[in-house]
Amino acid sequence: MTRFAFSIHATDGPARTGAIAMERGTIRTPAFMPVGTAATVKAMKPGDVAASGADIILGNTYHLMLRPGAERVARLGGLHGFMGWDKPILTDSGGYQVMSLAELTKRSEDGVAFKSHLDGTRHLLSPERSIEIQRLLGSNIVMAFDELVPTTSTREVQAAAMERSMRWAKRSRDAFDGGGAHAEHNAIFGIQQGALDEGLRKASADALIDIDFDGYAVGGLAVGEGQEAMFGCLDFAPGQLPADKPRYLMGVGKPTDIVGAVERGIDMFDCVLPTRSGRTGQAFTRSGPLNLRNARHGEDQGPLDPSCGCPVCRTWSRAYLHHLVRAGEILGAMLMTEHNIWFYETLMADLRAAISEGRLRAFANAFRARYAGNPTGEMQ
Repeated sequence: MTRFAFSIHATDGPARTGAIAMERGTIRTPAFMPVGTAATVKAMKPGDVAASGADIILGNTYHLMLRPGAERVARLGGLHGFMGWDKPILTDSGGYQVMSLAELTKRSEDGVAFKSHLDGTRHLLSPERSIEIQRLLGSNIVMAFDELVPTTSTREVQAAAMERSMRWAKRSRDAFDGGGAHAEHNAIFGIQQGALDEGLRKASADALIDIDFDGYAVGGLAVGEGQEAMFGCLDFAPGQLPADKPRYLMGVGKPTDIVGAVERGIDMFDCVLPTRSGRTGQAFTRSGPLNLRNARHGEDQGPLDPSCGCPVCRTWSRAYLHHLVRAGEILGAMLMTEHNIWFYETLMADLRAAISEGRLRAFANAFRARYAGNPTGEMQ
């Protein structure tokens, strides 16, 4: 069976559509990975996630190492058996959560010492420990451990973090390669850093290519810099990475973010937005997002999105979903999340078809026009 093979089936400008073949299944690209932070895509059963069209989900190293613990997950058969998902799983390295959730962190060349946000216990997450945790979880695509700094940091701070991330990338690769059977059957991605600076991004890409990874992520974006700045970076960053390897934009994003990033050559995405929004009463539709808490939906017998084929839109009305959301019923969160994941996976299928048929620009402009009420659909 194929450990990891990326093939490009068609291109349309910088955009590509293709497939990643792995032992646990094929990932159609561009791909959206629902986020299963704590061994669950919140409010959804694994079979329903798969039915939406998802080929791969994301698990979180930081959260799973703290609860229930990577060693326990390993004893219970790994993440796939534990949660009942038999397709590929990508695990992030834990670096983002260490920086954003831990009360106190101390960074050094060894790694990041931090206090758990759950109980205050102290931990050290190093490149080696991050890779070990991902191996214990049974991850199919392992992410290198990196250091994140805000895009508003000085260039000196950004450069130092990028350079350390590249040293950690080499340690991550070495730790992965030392993983025996796990390394023989799974893959590892490096993470490009350098904030919004083209020179730093190029230096980072060159260092990662020298180490050699199965795929490459564009890291350090979608952290508050805004869509225009992010797209400005994506105008050059993907082209600095190998064309014959997958490119993964971490933590993105809004539907219009995804469409614009696909136009710029990105192949993989993940974001908590569809699940988090579902739990808070927001539905994504082709005509833009809806707030189901609004009173105007109280007697609306139509579906969330008339052009959506998901089980929710085929079965229940906006009025019923409005009632569930307003009443705080668990079923409301479940149905809203299921619709949102279907919306995202359908968008990816539509993007793949548009690239294959050489009509991506027309599709993207029409999507933006309808979604945002932008008369021309051209990029703003």
